[in-house]
Amino acid sequence: MVKITTTDLRQNLYRILDRILETGEPVEISRHGRTLKIVPQEEPGRLERLEPHDVIAGNPEELVHVDWSEYWSGSDPGDTE
Repeated sequence: MVKITTTDLRQNLYRILDRILETGEPVEISRHGRTLKIVPQEEPGRLERLEPHDVIAGNPEELVHVDWSEYWSGSDPGDTE
């Protein structure tokens, strides 16, 4: 990890930021005895980019009480008997 002073940061801000983006390596900056860190933000994964969609038309509670018995024959469609 690269450590620099605030003066170095001010003088080379764009170069330092470009380097962080290119290498992914964080930079620590010392200021008044404390340390600040500039790190690249991770790209969100595929699952994090998903947006929720409403896919149920109607009241979802009604799905719980649907009577499927007229559609159920009791036999497995994979049976060859």
